[in-house]
Amino acid sequence: MKIILKILAGIALLLGAVLIYVQFSWNKTFEAAYPEITASTDSALIARGKYLAFGPAHCGSCHVPMDKMEAVESGLEIPLSGGWTFSIPPGTFVAPNITPDTETGIGRLTDGEIARTMRYSVGSDGRCIMPFMPFQGMSDEDLKAVISFLRSQQPVKMQQAKSQQPTLLGKAVFAFGMIKPEVPLSPPPPSVSIDSTAEYGKYVANYVANCVGCHTNRDMKTGAFIGTPFAGGLHMEPEVAGGNGYISPNLTPDASGVLTNWDESTFITRFKKGRVLKDSPMPWGAFSRINDLELKAIYRYLKSLDPVENKVPKTIFLPGEEFPKN
Repeated sequence: MKIILKILAGIALLLGAVLIYVQFSWNKTFEAAYPEITASTDSALIARGKYLAFGPAHCGSCHVPMDKMEAVESGLEIPLSGGWTFSIPPGTFVAPNITPDTETGIGRLTDGEIARTMRYSVGSDGRCIMPFMPFQGMSDEDLKAVISFLRSQQPVKMQQAKSQQPTLLGKAVFAFGMIKPEVPLSPPPPSVSIDSTAEYGKYVANYVANCVGCHTNRDMKTGAFIGTPFAGGLHMEPEVAGGNGYISPNLTPDASGVLTNWDESTFITRFKKGRVLKDSPMPWGAFSRINDLELKAIYRYLKSLDPVENKVPKTIFLPGEEFPKN
């Protein structure tokens, strides 16, 4: 009995030490380079940034109040004053106000600080930002276009709740480095040629629209990728998705993928149709505004991928249906 009590006491001390470490070390700060990006008042550049923000980059799908989501989905362009709230195992996360208001928005931040957050997931105070914005490989020119558009908005004074409200699990993954600043896999290009090629489609699908982020299986506790890129299988449980449960489909050109019987025209038509299911995690409203040239590029890139066999038997699980474990 004494030996058992000593073992239990040792376990309790170890757990206590871990909890203390997590509590006092999760909110780390990091160093990251400030990209040499300066906002412009050039109308063409601002127009490109606006297109990206309300289209493929879908900033408008998160940085708006919850009660404005449907309006933005239907095509209304409103100031990006934040408010979208997302609760997952690591915590509750609130999209901040990114209008140029100097008190509650980005007006107090430099262009370099905004660019650093977008490219490296490091906030202006040095904290690590959850990797919801996978823009690490976005070109300098497109990054400049987005920031130029954000600066051009009408300032909105709207204080949002703290953007990151981690649970104990969330604090643990931050403390132990399971979530850390992102680093581009290769130097981002100064600019890209906008055309209908598979190469441009690769750029949009990976670094702008984040198709890879949902159509790749990942650990929802840490965000780490655990599946083959674009082979689907990401489980979004009903309580996360907001109603139905979803498993992302395989987008590789394998017979088990959804694009097997889709030609380019069918692919474009589906995107232009927009949202069908109200709670679908796909930002259909924003993606319905992607132009045909870029949709062709995305389709051609997906068709160029190596086929990966990963049969997703069902994509949508209605309330009451048993949702499979990942």
